[in-house]
Amino acid sequence: MSKRALVVEDDANIAELLRLYLGRDGFEVMLVSDGAKADKSFDLFTPDLVLLDIMLPGKDGWQICRELRKKSSVPIIMLTAKGETSDKVIGLEMGADDYVTKPFEIKELLARIHAVMRRSDSEGPMEKKLSFDKLIINLDSYELIVDGKKVDTPPKEMELLFHLASSPNRVFTRNQLLDEVWGFDYFGDSRTVDVHIKRLREKLEGVSDKWSLKTVWGVGYKFELLTEDQG
Repeated sequence: MSKRALVVEDDANIAELLRLYLGRDGFEVMLVSDGAKADKSFDLFTPDLVLLDIMLPGKDGWQICRELRKKSSVPIIMLTAKGETSDKVIGLEMGADDYVTKPFEIKELLARIHAVMRRSDSEGPMEKKLSFDKLIINLDSYELIVDGKKVDTPPKEMELLFHLASSPNRVFTRNQLLDEVWGFDYFGDSRTVDVHIKRLREKLEGVSDKWSLKTVWGVGYKFELLTEDQG
């Protein structure tokens, strides 16, 4: 059964090129040129992959990505002429799985698509809810419950915390976290991990004496369990 790709791109030449190569790669493709129509098209088409331009008429790609992430974990790859690290960080924080800057080589884009799809397929029906003392991390609903209260948390912070807490006491390097959480080889500044950890700590500091987000100096980070008892 073929996979479905929703391409949200207002440049007709790029859109047709993507339709051609994705079609050859076995995808059924829907093209959307107006950002305001992306959400409805997503619901009607139920794609397995979204290629999303940032600069769009009607609604920009960042807003679309944020809205899609509220209801779906479908792989999203941002396509944009913007190449600044800050723009990449914004896109990834919104929940994008990868970020490709125009102009791009079609072979590289296809390789990134295959990598994102493999990761998505390998996730399977795993349990996506973790419970600890005064902490619930629910990746199905993207809800973080801290000391009984829901705390608004961006998707990438949720995914980072879930990833760390899924392997308590294991130390992850920044590069491992970028590859396993952001899901691609990040060619920018690994400090994006530090920024996310800092924001998580602001939400979690002092909540419980049974677990903590720890820095392992010179290596990376871990979710440390100070007791074997989980909630």
